[in-house]
This record gives sequence, C-alpha cells and structure tokens, in this order.
Amino acid sequence: MIKLRKANERGHANHGWLDSWHSFSFAGYYDPAHVQFGALRVINDDRIAPGMGFGTHPHNNMEIISYVLEGELAHKDSMGNGSVIRAGSVQRMSAGTGVAHSEFNPSKQHAAHLLQIWLIPDRQDVAPSYEESYFDVAEKRGKLRLVASGDGADGSVTINQDARLYSGLFDAGETATLALAAGRRAYVHVARGQVAVNGVALEAGDALLLNDEAALHVGNGQQAEVLVFDLA
Repeated sequence: MIKLRKANERGHANHGWLDSWHSFSFAGYYDPAHVQFGALRVINDDRIAPGMGFGTHPHNNMEIISYVLEGELAHKDSMGNGSVIRAGSVQRMSAGTGVAHSEFNPSKQHAAHLLQIWLIPDRQDVAPSYEESYFDVAEKRGKLRLVASGDGADGSVTINQDARLYSGLFDAGETATLALAAGRRAYVHVARGQVAVNGVALEAGDALLLNDEAALHVGNGQQAEVLVFDLA
C-alpha cells in the first residue's frame, strides 16, 4: 500500500525568525491522522533566520537527528558538546534520561535550512549521548546512503531504534532501489527538488508512505534530495 501526502497538507507555523512545516503533529499543530509513522515522530522542515535560533531547552527519551540542507547550525548541550554543523552533516542526540541544548544559526547574513527529526527510542532512560558525521555529495549521488541506523553500520550515526535512515541525491538518469523486508514500512521525504518513487511523482516537501511493499525505487530526479526511513 502506498499513500501520498502533499507538502501543503503539512502543518505550518511562521514565527518570523522561524518558518517551519510539520509533517507530524507538533506544538500547536495537531492532526490525529498524522501523529507518527511507526517510530518516526517528527519531521520539521525549518528555516531559521540569520542570528536566530532555539534557546536552551530540555528533552528526554527521544532520538533527535538534525539534518542540515543549507547554511549552518550551532549546537551546545548540557553534556558539554559544542559544534557547528553544515550542509551534509547529520547530528544525532539521544536525549535518554534528560539533556538540555540550544541551536542557533550562527550566520548574520544567511538563513539556515534543516530538517529536525525525532524518533521514539526502543528503550527508555538510556544515558544521553551525542554523535555527528559528515556525508559528502559523492557518497549520496545517485544512491541511497545509510546515514543513521540502530547498529551504526557503514559509518552511520547510531540511534536507539530499529530504524534505518538513508539519504540520496538524484538527477536525470540516476536511480536506486532499496529492498524492504517483510513486515517493514518505509517513509520517504523529499527535502528538495523533484523525483519519482515507485512511479509516484514527488516534489519538495512531499512524502510517500509505504506499507507491505517489497522494494522502493527512486528515479526521474531533478536536483532532488531524498530521505528514506526504513522502519519496523
């Protein structure tokens, strides 16, 4: 079974300094039909104005992934981590028993564009931890590159969940296929550009939800960046 969800069906909040589209119920946006998909709980498509960001705030028992599309994101947390991640970087924070952090756009001139992703962990109250990795364009060009997984395979960041997150870049003529094991489901999010997945044409912000499909096929890309979640 395949279900298309168009970009304009998502929740939207524009706070001036933050323009955010919510794929799932979040903050003031609630849609009982879109609370989560398996363990996938949040995909916020955020654009943060220059010099602005999220002040220090707490999290617990959530796997939080920041995926930067354009610009930079400065991170500080109560574990003592501090870094600036850029386009191509994937940052993972396992909130576990509790952590506080802040996120800011350090540029005074350019907006930051990123995806904030939350997954519900497979176990509660783990010790908080942090990890980040950079995946260059060549690793994702015309293929689905594993960037987050439960076992840290292939240099992916490690999450406390039976889930695998892939990232790919696709232009005309580039194709990729991902086999889906029995009992698995997949969620596709188009971060930018245009692409077709299992014959369905998708644009930036669109999502495709797949249940009981044997495989996922990506092609017909036009400057497309695609995220694929393989979920229990």
